[in-house]
Amino acid sequence: MISLPSYLFISFLLFVAGMFVMIARKNIVAILLGIELILNSAALNFVAYTKFVNNNLDGHIMSLFIIVIAAAEAAVGLAIVIRFYQLRESVHIDDATQLQS
Repeated sequence: MISLPSYLFISFLLFVAGMFVMIARKNIVAILLGIELILNSAALNFVAYTKFVNNNLDGHIMSLFIIVIAAAEAAVGLAIVIRFYQLRESVHIDDATQLQS
């Protein structure tokens, strides 16, 4: 059986990978994927602590909310990226700093 520190270590690896992707990449889609990794690490923490500490459904419900928010973020983010690509023909984050309304 997997113990709590194993889950926390995997969650830490997901979080670090997400932060690395967000910092290192200039592509907006890659940055959105990094945000998804960070949200998944938070959901894994909630589920792991619920399983080993509380033994109730609170963490599972919170992780379900995180998954729903991540799906909504991905849908809205990708819609913005598609529109940005139509305007600038690029998905690099440096080109987004030039946008003004």
